[in-house]
Amino acid sequence: MRSLLLSRRDLDFLLHDWLDVGSLTARPRFAEHSRTTFDAVLELSEQVATEQFAPHNRAADLTEPRFDGDRVHMIPEVGEALRVLGETGIVGAGLDESVGGMQLPQTVVQACFLWFQAANIATAAYPFLTVANANLLMAHGSAEQVRTFVQPMVEGRYFGTMCLSEPQAGSSLADITTRAEPRDDGTYRLFGNKMWISAGDHELSENIVHLVLAKVPGGPPGVKGISLFVVPRFLVGPDGARGDRNDVVLAGVNHKMGYRGTVNTLLNFGEGRHTPGGEPGAVGYLVGEQHRGLTYMFHMMNEARVGVGGGAAALGYTGYLHALDYARTRTQGRPVAAKDPAAPQVPIIEHPDVARMLLAQKSYAEGAVALTLYCARLLDEERTAATPEDRARAHLLLDVLTPIAKSWPSQWCLHANDLAIQVHGGYGYTREYAVEQFYRDNRLNPIHEGTHGIQGLDLLGRKVVMDGGAGLALLVETITTTIGKARAAGGEAASHADVLAATVASVEQVTAQLWAAGDPAVTLANSSIYLEAVGHVVVAWMWLEQVVAAAGRSGDFFDGKRAAARYFFRHELPRTGPQLTLLADLDRTTLDVRPEWF
Repeated sequence: MRSLLLSRRDLDFLLHDWLDVGSLTARPRFAEHSRTTFDAVLELSEQVATEQFAPHNRAADLTEPRFDGDRVHMIPEVGEALRVLGETGIVGAGLDESVGGMQLPQTVVQACFLWFQAANIATAAYPFLTVANANLLMAHGSAEQVRTFVQPMVEGRYFGTMCLSEPQAGSSLADITTRAEPRDDGTYRLFGNKMWISAGDHELSENIVHLVLAKVPGGPPGVKGISLFVVPRFLVGPDGARGDRNDVVLAGVNHKMGYRGTVNTLLNFGEGRHTPGGEPGAVGYLVGEQHRGLTYMFHMMNEARVGVGGGAAALGYTGYLHALDYARTRTQGRPVAAKDPAAPQVPIIEHPDVARMLLAQKSYAEGAVALTLYCARLLDEERTAATPEDRARAHLLLDVLTPIAKSWPSQWCLHANDLAIQVHGGYGYTREYAVEQFYRDNRLNPIHEGTHGIQGLDLLGRKVVMDGGAGLALLVETITTTIGKARAAGGEAASHADVLAATVASVEQVTAQLWAAGDPAVTLANSSIYLEAVGHVVVAWMWLEQVVAAAGRSGDFFDGKRAAARYFFRHELPRTGPQLTLLADLDRTTLDVRPEWF
């Protein structure tokens, strides 16, 4: 039976035919693996996602977490699914063997997690945050912190969070007020409030490891004064045994439009309800050095941003497959040329406008999954490439692509979910069909881990101009290499290459014009449009890469790839023309508008 979550055939094509993950086994870190182990863990992920995650997706949406004033209650299927996942070892699949991980390539790990995100994005959020938390501590934590907190997370016994936002500050982290007071024993006591903390309180694990941004009194102002702390829900003794409850108190649960199965919380630190050691304040342990907390947290945030894009892609993909299945089985209407009103009705997939909507969804979802896996492959290159130069190039290219990998799938795979509802007609707008929930779940992703606007500011304001424009230059160089391969392949691939080359040249020119304005306010007022235009160029590149990988191969799968690429180049990439023209004009409309005019 064909899965309605993802296409295993597509994942195999992307991982093996395109990204050649098998070649990574020649590197020491992955030497114990082979295609056999890669395929086995993918198969296991699909099985667990299908049997444990997908069945309670609707139930968790309808019966969301409930706070009784003391603790959170949720349906038991969530905990059971996470218990099974923990037993598989997949939670720590990408981490070092020294902490119990499998040392799988991140490209394979990302593909595995797509199954869970497609099956149940809300339940998948718990291990997703936990892995990112563990990776940060592996990179920046002490040996004791790794031993105390990371190993239980890899085993699935502890879960992790990231605590950044505050009610009064939102995304403006310079304005956080949570403070961390040092104590003589080397620990800190934290006081403050954190808002929008996914997985912030529950009974699903033995412990919750919070990574908390706070300011040490006397430090520099703004973001330069932010430090990072491990603040566990329960203190942990030297022998690893769970100790006293820390002074981290659940103050409330937020009820969102989607992701309803992920408990989302307001947490109070240092409220005084619990006083470990007889002293008020939540006990915290400094990660790394004081005042470098935001730098460390970006390790987790950037991983989470690519992961959010992956979740958006997975939701867009499963929505597409549901719409495709419905369109193949739902009969309605007759072809335009049919003259006999008594002729049998046809499956709606035979109507050109339905085919248009399905092609659009396919081009968005498969393009987004390709981008997500490409970024994961860059992470593998950054960690394990043979030379420092190759590792540096991968790091720089991943840096440039991260805001796009987060925002493009979040915008366009949400649109794919919108089209999936449209394919279902009136039924799509009812809760009896899954596509309604997919849309609500995906609507959060343009906000998660930095809004669309923040990603635009990051791309135009930092990434394309850093190091004297080296980031943009490397992106252009890499796309140009693909263009050369496509031109050598000839035919339609060469035609696509010519169109993409012209658009890339326009991006280079417009980027220079935006910064030549000499007024950063004007430049950055156009950053969201810039993000959208460059995002479409990048996904067109992903499609050209796939066309090259499919060259000379026949069959429905490869013909479908070429059709989706053709759709993207003819219907989607031309959207960038008016956008790039607008950017070149240095438009001031949004900058000059006055609040009183609204």
